[in-house]
Amino acid sequence: MGYRCEAVSVEGFIQQLAVAYVTRGYHFYVDGWIPAGKDRRRVDEKLVERYRIDLSRWARARRKQLGQASVQYLRHEDFFVLLATHGEHRFFELEGANVRDLRRRAIRYAGYSVAFRGGHVQVRIDLPQYRLLKAWFEEEATRRSAERLAKAFYDLPFEPYYLVKRQEFHILRAVNRRRKTAGLPLVPKECIWLKRRPVKPFGEVNSVVENPPSAPKVVPGEAGTAETDSGR
Repeated sequence: MGYRCEAVSVEGFIQQLAVAYVTRGYHFYVDGWIPAGKDRRRVDEKLVERYRIDLSRWARARRKQLGQASVQYLRHEDFFVLLATHGEHRFFELEGANVRDLRRRAIRYAGYSVAFRGGHVQVRIDLPQYRLLKAWFEEEATRRSAERLAKAFYDLPFEPYYLVKRQEFHILRAVNRRRKTAGLPLVPKECIWLKRRPVKPFGEVNSVVENPPSAPKVVPGEAGTAETDSGR
């Protein structure tokens, strides 16, 4: 099958979903899980054939001119999503009430939430995961050193999309409020990743960063400062 649909990492899956599909008008979707033991590749082939997804860019453009929808299929491990643009397509007939709208209901996977609201793609840490993270960091705010907390922030497994960064900085501010009250050195803001690392969604598994730079270290005696790395 020539159609590429299997993302090799969570980062690649979210990037392909948000940047390549949702931003281009693929706002209707059906998601699901392939049952354990089932041949993933066979399921891929079946869905691509059923919805005639393996089309050229020219064919998709032609369908758009005729008021017809286009469909994409994306999978990471056992989780998959079928996405469609606005228009006529057998996808809507066959999936019926199962079809969701990203402008009303987000796709949630691997701790991420992907939606389309206010004319923009929104990628954030999913709310239940965010609450767990915030509770953990606030619990450890005065128990751990600034350096250990900085490393914990640095090691968070989320790519820094705009809303993800806002969420992480919100947690960092909550941590530093507690540390300031306790008279402890603040955790440096440099522990938050600012630049997203583009990946090859269908490429090598370790195409994100093979050897990421080390976490910033708190300078002794200087609360809230750090030796920063150019990767931040």
